[in-house]
Amino acid sequence: MQSLWIAKTGLDAQQTRMSVISNNLANVNTNGYKRGRAVFEDLLYQNVQQAGASTSQDTQNPIGLSLGTGARVVATEKNFQQGGSVDTGNPLDMLVEGRGFFEILLPDGNQAYTRDGSFKIDSEGRIVTASGYELQPSITIPDGVESISISGDGIVEAQLPGQPDPVQLGTIQIADFINPAGLQPRGQNLFVETAASGTPQLGTPGLDGLGELVQGSLEGSNVNVVEELVSMIGTQRAYEMNSKAISVGDQMLQYLNNNL
Repeated sequence: MQSLWIAKTGLDAQQTRMSVISNNLANVNTNGYKRGRAVFEDLLYQNVQQAGASTSQDTQNPIGLSLGTGARVVATEKNFQQGGSVDTGNPLDMLVEGRGFFEILLPDGNQAYTRDGSFKIDSEGRIVTASGYELQPSITIPDGVESISISGDGIVEAQLPGQPDPVQLGTIQIADFINPAGLQPRGQNLFVETAASGTPQLGTPGLDGLGELVQGSLEGSNVNVVEELVSMIGTQRAYEMNSKAISVGDQMLQYLNNNL
């Protein structure tokens, strides 16, 4: 019975949607996390009768007869809307106010990108992520600095003991993509470039449409808990309706078996 298979595809689709919602809720406190959304599409149709087919020498069918075969999840889209700002007072915490990503060097030599500006200093004085991956361009903080200052356009300066003027240590650049939704999430708050995202365009924060840096702040998750709970209820209802369709289809088959 075809309706059983169609309802089964609906169950699979809603299970996937529930997984996406659960991941959003699990990351409600993750720095720079971008909520996902399941994107659905209908499956192929069985074209029983073509619209516009001739019914006589002078007449045509105004509508056709097409039977759908179900639905599936075709993509999980990331929403890159700005998350809320969290003031930390940590001089190495940075927020990108607007478009752009921090560029990160992975251990295999490839580049990754993140909105998580929670940076640390490793044993060699380099600015790194919480996983120890180095920020690009590389900036080294000398030993014994009294304070670190990061301007909105990415200039990093340090006040050294015995020197009246701050010393410039380097400049932070941020990357932007023509299609951020095409980036591939790989965990650890990192994204990697794909053919869909386009190549990264590096630039100075605050120029050419790129966001400015805000020192001492972090970008929080852009997950809206209320919206996710509403989506969860809708997913549950849709799952129950597909389950009911399977139950009714099974009852119809039992009726045929018992009465024919």
